Order: sequence, then structure tokens, then C-alpha cells
Amino acid sequence: MMTDRYAPETYNEFHPYSKSKEHTISERGHTVSAFNGRVRVTVVGVVSAGLVGACLLATRVVSAAGQADQKQVKNSYMPVVDTENFATIHDRMAAAKAGVMKRQMDLLDERYDLSDRPAKNVVMDRTKPVQEGVRVTLPPGVTWNELASDSAEQIREKGTFPKGFLPLPHANHPEGGMVFPNFEIQELLKQESRDLTRFDLDFDIPERFLAEFPPAIYLTTRPDLGDVSKGQLVTIANYYEMFSGILNPKQIEGLRLLLTPFPQQQFNQTTDRRSEKASRGVACLDCHANGGTNGAFHLVGDIRPQEFRHRIETPALRGVNIQRLFGSQRALKTVEDFTEFEQRAAYFDGDPVIATKKGVNVLERGSQVHFMAEFQELLDFPPAPKLGWDGKLDPTKATPAELHGQEVFFGKGQCATCHSVPYYTDNTMHDLHAERFYKQQMVNGMMMAHDGPIKTFPLRGIKDTPPYLHDGRLLTLDDTVEYFNLVLGTKLTDQEKKDLVAFLRVL
Repeated sequence: MMTDRYAPETYNEFHPYSKSKEHTISERGHTVSAFNGRVRVTVVGVVSAGLVGACLLATRVVSAAGQADQKQVKNSYMPVVDTENFATIHDRMAAAKAGVMKRQMDLLDERYDLSDRPAKNVVMDRTKPVQEGVRVTLPPGVTWNELASDSAEQIREKGTFPKGFLPLPHANHPEGGMVFPNFEIQELLKQESRDLTRFDLDFDIPERFLAEFPPAIYLTTRPDLGDVSKGQLVTIANYYEMFSGILNPKQIEGLRLLLTPFPQQQFNQTTDRRSEKASRGVACLDCHANGGTNGAFHLVGDIRPQEFRHRIETPALRGVNIQRLFGSQRALKTVEDFTEFEQRAAYFDGDPVIATKKGVNVLERGSQVHFMAEFQELLDFPPAPKLGWDGKLDPTKATPAELHGQEVFFGKGQCATCHSVPYYTDNTMHDLHAERFYKQQMVNGMMMAHDGPIKTFPLRGIKDTPPYLHDGRLLTLDDTVEYFNLVLGTKLTDQEKKDLVAFLRVL
């Protein structure tokens, strides 16, 4: 029988199983030692085939028979067997936290202007100012117009592609996992006494660049009510009082399930967690707060190895009733597929083995998933008083700058090629091949590789849901316009860019 424990898959500076000292597992007459990324098998008794197979999860192996070193075995699975107690993992990762966060914040400071520069008289759902201006920093001696005049090949060879346009790494990419902004954590502590604080990581993007919290809730069935949240975060503690008499019983049950926490990779009851105390888990609307977004981020579960996984910023659920693809890159076909996928796969990095260990919640498709989807499909876009029934500006209400921006959007800017009216999405996916502009490189544990096909998200209400692009790398709409101007080669003038931003703000 192969009963030997598995050695951890990786030994990395910021990985939970890394050590500055030699890491040793002893069991049933054999010893496995890992040091500086190498594994040794020391024979003190009988070594089973299972042990040798387990050791192949690390870098190189010498077998009991003295065979030559074998090549590393690629592995898609996370280590399941606990090799350390919780206190050991906690103390090491908590001690490394300051260094991890300094590395990430240094990266953000290098890439962006993070100062507080609110736009005048432009707010999100209620009163929070929209941040304005291009925040991505340029290489020394380069202007945006000069950069736009170069070809992709020239930019790649010169190395002048702005670093803020590169994929954005997770705050600790080798570790990954869900990370929540502090305002969400504090409100859930207040209402539910449930803590989504990670002892190893903090949220990285400054709060001024995130959506207003809590987001407003608009319902397709009751537009007369306006924001039904009334400025409150909907939780398991208050949903019934807020929605009874507005939703039907199926929808209320769907909302209850969306607000019910279930075990997740970082928040669970096992010793392999990233919360101080054993956790009840995470609810769907912990990220999609009020059906909107709070900016919580994770890594996509579809890709291996770890350095090629993409950071994913939480998209708003507003307007899912008119969408036909779900997930930024997964192309799931229904809201039901998306709902079930999140519980079965995204919560556990696409690994059903570790999900079984930590307590996967398998939803029943015919009732639970259906009810959850039915509530999500009621979530509407915010009002857009300057738009007509066709999704375009009413000339009697729009400013000259907004009308000119609309002209750029449907013309020279090529925006409408993908973002078609009335909801400003074509419900398909597009690959911009932004990797044309830069050389593949490793940054903070993430490979700066291709993005691949990305879903065309609706632009209705876009000013209310920063940051932008699937990983949140674009902090403002001004950044977004500059990014697409460069990648699409549209060569917009400064005035065209400014007016295009004005148009996007009224969608």
C-alpha cells in the first residue's frame, strides 16, 4: 500500500510551504528532505514506490536504488496532506506579510500615480467622486502621442510599453486566493461577526480607485424604487427585512443562498486556511457586494502553472439578464452555469480534490442554482437619464463634449466594434493580442504573457465600477482610453480622448 505522505509541490519564498531551514518529513522508516528547492530521499528502511512518486512533485529525485536523477514531474494538483500544523504556517506567513505587501505596493507605485485627484462634479452611485486623469506612468522621456506613433514591434524592442498596461499580478502571486477590501471586511464583522481578514495578505489597490461601497441595487422588476439597498450592505442578517414584499419567494430564497457563506480555499475549517480562526467561508455576494462589485480579487482557476494564472477583479452582476457569456474568459453560457461553476471550481482554484477536503458545497441545479440565478437576473444597470431608448445620447440633454465623444466612440475610436448599443456589448469575446507590445517576463511571481480572449463586458454604468479590464490594471476611464488607443492604433487626439471619457461617464 502507498501510504506515504506527499512532499509539498513547491518551495517558494512567499509560498505557505516554503522554509528558510531544511524541511523534513519522516514516516514509516524513510526520510524526505527538501532544501533550497531540491529533494533528497534518505533510505533508512524500505522506501515504497508511493514515496518516490510523491517526491517527484518537487524538483529532482534520487531513488532508493540509486537511479540517475529524473526530470521534474509536472503537477496540476495542490498538496492535500497537511505536513505542518496551523501555528507553524500562520507564524511564517504572518512574518513574511510585510515584505510581501511592500513588494506589491512598490510595484503599484512604480506603475501608477496613486494620488487623490477626484473629477469635479462626477460621482458614482451616490456621493463618491470618480478619480480622473491618466494614472499609468510613462517611461522617462516618452509622451503618449509619441508612443502611439510607434508600431507594436518598435514598442516591444524599445521596451516602452507602459508597465501599468502589463498584466497586474496578484498581491502574492505564488500564493494567490481571494483578497477582500477592508471596508467589506469591517462591515461583515459588524453584521455577521464573520472575518474575511487574511493573516498573510492585505488588499493592494487604494480605496479611492474602487467602486462606491456599498453599491446601489436597481431591480428590473421595480425601477420605481430606485436604489432598494438604501445605502446598506445586504447580508444574511438583513436581507429578509429588506426584500420581503419586493421579491417573490423563489427570488428571496435565491438571495439567501447568494448571501450564505460556504467553505472556500482560503476561508474554511481546516488547518490549510488563511484566516486566524476556522471560517464559515465566503458568500457569492461577499465579492459581488449588493450585486455590484467591491474590487475583491482572486486568480483564475483555469490555467497552470501558477505563474501563468491571471488576476481576476470582481465584475458587477448588473445587467446579467442581457448577457450571453459569463466569466471574463470562461465563456460559460448561462447564469446558472456561472453560479454552479463558482461554487464547484472557482472557490477552490479549479481543484476538486482540495475542494473535497475543505468542504465543497454542491448546489442542486433544479432548485438552488435556479433560484440564485433568478435573483441575479433582476439586477439592473443604474439609470442613465441622458440616454434614449436605443442606448444613444438624447441630443437635447447631452453636452457638446458628450456628443463629440459619442461620435468618436462609434467612429474613429472603434469602440462600437465590440461595445454595441443598447447595452454596449456584443456578447462575445475578443483577443487584442496585447503581447505584441512587450516581451514575456516574470514580475512578482507572475509571467507577463498573453491575456487571451476576453469577454466584452457591457459599458452601461461603467463609471460606477472601477478599476477596469479583467484584472483591474486600468485605474480610471482615462487610463482605459489610452490603453485602447495604443493597442488598437486609433491615434486619437487629446481632445478626442477627453470627450470620449465624458461620453463614457454618462452611459
